[in-house]
Amino acid sequence: MLQTVSDLMTHKPYSVNQEQSLRDAHDLMRTKNVRHIPVTNEQGSLCGMLTQKIMIAEVMRIIATYGPTALERKEKHTLVSDIMATDFVCIGPEENLSKVAQFFVDNRHGCMPVTNVQKELIGILTSSDFVRLAAALLS
Repeated sequence: MLQTVSDLMTHKPYSVNQEQSLRDAHDLMRTKNVRHIPVTNEQGSLCGMLTQKIMIAEVMRIIATYGPTALERKEKHTLVSDIMATDFVCIGPEENLSKVAQFFVDNRHGCMPVTNVQKELIGILTSSDFVRLAAALLS
């Protein structure tokens, strides 16, 4: 029976370093079909989140400001650290799943990064994880 975040989360999620480019993150989202990318610093600690919503907003801003032909060049010169969200909620692997599920419902979050005591990224829990769990329980 699934009880804790560790039971449901994706272990070792895809992530980017804060010094990587928006283009790197965009390519990762597209090729790996993910909508949320944790951002880490040089020490491997979580320092931000990059979501599909943030990325789309930045791509639209670039296109509106510089035109579509400049998109690839501008993405390569935009650091993830310049656009990532820094105000987000982290959870630990031992958190109770029912409490976390209610937090997702109440706050309309799409994901929550999972960190250890040292704030190192160890996983990610997404709303899609809960949908897959519901589908499994309904079958």
